[in-house]
Amino acid sequence: MKNDLSHGIRTLAYIFLIAFAFITLMPLAWMLSSSFKLQGEIMLHPMRLPLEPTIRNYMEAWRIGNMGRAFTNSVLYSGIGTFATVYLAVAAAFALMKFGYKNSKVFFSIFTMGLLITVNSVIAPLFFMETRIGLYNTGAGVVIPYIAFGLPMAVLLACSYVKGIPDTLIEAAVIDGANYLQIFFRIIVIVATPVVATITILTFLRNWNEFILVFILTSGDHMRSLPVSINSFAGRLNQDYGMQLAALVIGTLPMILFYLFAHEAVIRGFGEGALKE
Repeated sequence: MKNDLSHGIRTLAYIFLIAFAFITLMPLAWMLSSSFKLQGEIMLHPMRLPLEPTIRNYMEAWRIGNMGRAFTNSVLYSGIGTFATVYLAVAAAFALMKFGYKNSKVFFSIFTMGLLITVNSVIAPLFFMETRIGLYNTGAGVVIPYIAFGLPMAVLLACSYVKGIPDTLIEAAVIDGANYLQIFFRIIVIVATPVVATITILTFLRNWNEFILVFILTSGDHMRSLPVSINSFAGRLNQDYGMQLAALVIGTLPMILFYLFAHEAVIRGFGEGALKE
């Protein structure tokens, strides 16, 4: 009886997960399929597979939306912002968890309080400040806020992991003559590889999808990121649905591929961090 109940619950769980996967994947499949249709076919047969697939939508979206430049900007903004966020977060975790400062808990609390600050709540003063100091419409004016908004969660994750690294490991390195910089790069960063991978992936995905900072803090196509470039199709090209969908595929596909290759590192980093707690 107990085994039958357990089997029934497992079956229901599988049914629920399959249904959830279907509901999640169907819009993506429809978007991909429709991106190969011309405008007339989308309007007449929105749910049917394309009868005469064409890549015209992709060629036009790439050219008109200046998506090559936008793609490069997204890679630069996300890459530089992610690297700086990870480096500063692990360094802060090392200092807060292993240096034994009296006020380390206070500084840790200040970092975590940053989780309460949203982009929307500070975008106006941030815009005026960057305009006044000359950072508006520059790469630094985008990357610095990326780092600032990414650090609270990154520091929280890094601290939870670095706290579990044995103090004896650091003490042994000090006895051997290593300085704190050598300890950081040769011990902390190496041992904390799982959480470094997790922070890197989550931060990169967040930066890649970020819209409002680039939209408000830059002007002109040469500074736009991929999400902002895709948004432009909803305005002047709002009647060409095939081109809009092609632009969405271009912006979504790199993110999906990145996560497919890296999702195990995210799970492993969270799991090992929880065990160390």
